[in-house]
Amino acid sequence: MKTHLQKILTLIIICAGCLNTAFAQSTNPAKIKGVLSDTQSKPVDYASVSLLNAKDSTTVIGTLSTEAGEYHFDNIKNGTYIVKATVVGYENVSSQSFTVNDSSKTIQVPVLKMKPSNRNLNTVVVTATKPTIEHLADKTVINVAGSVLATGNTAMDILERAPGVTVDKDDNISLKGKQGVTVMINDKLTYLSASQLATLLRSTDGGTIQSIELITNPSAKYDAAGNSGIINIKLKKNKMSGTNGTVSVTGGLGTYAKSSEEFSINHKEGNLNIFGNFSRGDIPQARIININRVVVDTAGKPTYFKQSSFMPSMNHYNNYSFGADYDSSPKNTFGFAVNGYFNTYDQGNTNNTKIASTPNGAPDSTQQTLSQVNQSYKNYTIDLNDTYKIDTLGQELAFDVDYSKFNNNSNANYNTFFSNPTEIPLYLRQITPSTIDIRVAKVDYTKNLTKSLKLEVGGKYSDVKTDNDLNATTKVNGQYVNDTTLTNRFIYDEKISAGYVNLTKTYKNTSVEVGLRGEYTQSKGDLVTQDSINQRKYFDLFPSAFLHHTFNDKNEINLSYSRRVDRPDYSDLNPFVYYLDQYTYSEGNPFLRPQYTNNFELNYTYNKSYNLSLSYSHTYDAIQQIILTNDATEASYQTTVNLSSQNSYNASLSIPVTVTKWWSIQFDATAFYLKFKSDTLSGGMINRGKLAYVAKANQTFTFAGFKAELFANYQSPLTYGIYDIQARYNVDAGISHSFDNKKLNIKFSVSDIFNTQRNNLDINYQSDDMQIRQKQESRIARLSLTYNFGNSSIKKREHKTAMGEEGSRAGGQ
Repeated sequence: MKTHLQKILTLIIICAGCLNTAFAQSTNPAKIKGVLSDTQSKPVDYASVSLLNAKDSTTVIGTLSTEAGEYHFDNIKNGTYIVKATVVGYENVSSQSFTVNDSSKTIQVPVLKMKPSNRNLNTVVVTATKPTIEHLADKTVINVAGSVLATGNTAMDILERAPGVTVDKDDNISLKGKQGVTVMINDKLTYLSASQLATLLRSTDGGTIQSIELITNPSAKYDAAGNSGIINIKLKKNKMSGTNGTVSVTGGLGTYAKSSEEFSINHKEGNLNIFGNFSRGDIPQARIININRVVVDTAGKPTYFKQSSFMPSMNHYNNYSFGADYDSSPKNTFGFAVNGYFNTYDQGNTNNTKIASTPNGAPDSTQQTLSQVNQSYKNYTIDLNDTYKIDTLGQELAFDVDYSKFNNNSNANYNTFFSNPTEIPLYLRQITPSTIDIRVAKVDYTKNLTKSLKLEVGGKYSDVKTDNDLNATTKVNGQYVNDTTLTNRFIYDEKISAGYVNLTKTYKNTSVEVGLRGEYTQSKGDLVTQDSINQRKYFDLFPSAFLHHTFNDKNEINLSYSRRVDRPDYSDLNPFVYYLDQYTYSEGNPFLRPQYTNNFELNYTYNKSYNLSLSYSHTYDAIQQIILTNDATEASYQTTVNLSSQNSYNASLSIPVTVTKWWSIQFDATAFYLKFKSDTLSGGMINRGKLAYVAKANQTFTFAGFKAELFANYQSPLTYGIYDIQARYNVDAGISHSFDNKKLNIKFSVSDIFNTQRNNLDINYQSDDMQIRQKQESRIARLSLTYNFGNSSIKKREHKTAMGEEGSRAGGQ
């Protein structure tokens, strides 16, 4: 395998060299570049850098320095120039004059040293308002910080407002209509199943979020997982010097009262930065599910089931993080971070089932299942990282090592009573401890081979082990005894070795990036109780290619292609059976195969604001969650299977509108057509698709020191596999005001004002005829108070550590 990878990487480098040679005769306009540093040789970022005519000091062009203190000017005509740099807190600095002529097409300006200013500034207030949505070359960024509708809401609530993002009744996240999204937090992928990820996102206060990045076609540098792309949630980082922090308190009222609190502190002095954060909350929630279904037995006789469930829940969450970064030298920074949570989730359920032989007649029998599920989740992650900047030309080496430990436990009691007095009540207990151990090591190297050709290479190794135990007991003659039909243990090991290479070539108005990632996977699923082992070993290549072209100041396009993979969630591979009652249960599928996707995308951006996106993807062995019926027992069960294929056609449009100085609107619309095919699902055939769309509008008003937002969302009916999902819509609103020189902020918001948000779907496949109607508590009023304390002067950026990129499939509930 090593020889194979070496050949592939060599071939890519040779091809890039050929590209470089082919364009060597192209016009190569003059380029001027340089670096800003302070008196301690540390880079000065976000300084204003101007290129001046030496003759009369008129400005030719301006730019900002990067986080590495670098700047450059392109397409410069012959002449004599001076570079001047300015930034708050430093004295202005200028270079010696230099000349650009036909024989000197690249000018390297000597390092400009910036001295701290001797002037004392009593108060510096920097006010900058970023657009709500930014369309960059490789991603779309939603700037959450400062939004009235962010504080008091959870990360999941905010995600549902992002363009093209939807969340279904089971908390599965879709991007542009497609499931299989990979979720990252601060550039690190989460090791969580869909249900556990939903728990974490509903336990993350929206006030801690800085921005959300939507990366629909990631490069080879990212893990290959995620056919729909990556959603990266960036949490707030303190950029202030000295000691400062934030305290936030939120109260909410819906069906039940809710509360949350958050505290963060940061201390930055010299080369050391120390930070910490703690948030907690008590979030009760109401939920109602009604299921009507018809089951036809082998003789053609129908039975009608009507189930109604009231499922109140309580989520107690406690999230923490702390760590430090230290600049050991002007070139090297190392750091550590520890983060985790200890949460509990308790859910009750009163489930009533009526069983009849006619659709609208009196029930022949009824039963009631009373259940109580108590779950606990504990996790800690330790990250050690080091970044070494080898030179000032962009050559960098970064290391990252992570260890994560998850302990999840579930205790469930199900008691079923029958209307027929001759039937004996059923009593079932399930105790499900689960542990997950994750070890990850990662290295990344970046080097500019020439002034227009950049090389990125890296490698990663991950080792994941999950141990899931299900202890099931039923009551017999007044005593609970082991139920051998349900008790089981499943151990899953997975090791992934990966390497990638990326080459980026920049021309006058065009940049081309090609990449290749290779991943070798070894997995072993051990169903201990049944002495059944399923092992797999496979190697895959994941190419990617990107083209960005700028026509002029207002028009630019991006073309991209990537191949992706989605390995099954660990929880989906777990073959355990979880009962709601004797007619409703779920089970895993240890024989699930990975799904592979080819993604193609075209993006057009006008004036850096208006964006049109067209995309197509083809997925084979598509992983789908479905509900089927066991004709013999008349029970419906949820499981996950591989369909033959899934095709996705997508068009997205983003339009910002400034109505007046105090009123702006952000429109986002996504239309998509999903086509599913399978010849082997439960003995039948699927060939289904439907055109659907999602439209969102967020209005922002500023007046008399207040900021208000009004958000509206509509999702049309859509077809997803065997499901026909009905329309969803809601309206949210909020208002905020700041006091005490913006140290104190008060926000009031109401989500789903008209209480319209529902998750309804129908199934009509083979012998399955089912209608599911679900209403979750969604109309919630929230009042938030946030206070910022400590030093408020911006001095230097917080060091951005290189964080690992992990998989997001851990399960084991």
